[in-house]
Amino acid sequence: MEDFEKGKETGLGSFLFMRSSGQQLGELTKLIEAGIILPVMDQVFPLSEINEAMSYIESGRAKG
Repeated sequence: MEDFEKGKETGLGSFLFMRSSGQQLGELTKLIEAGIILPVMDQVFPLSEINEAMSYIESGRAKG
């Protein structure tokens, strides 16, 4: 949480890396619901456009 607050203060944001764990996912849910972590998605692709989505990610322009 401390690293997140530092990123928030500087405007640089923070990254969160997790393993597949029920306990961690529960904690993540609490942080999202409390507005502490704000997910970022700059674009949404339907599954039928998976190739376009992967190209977008590989271009380096994707945020989130």
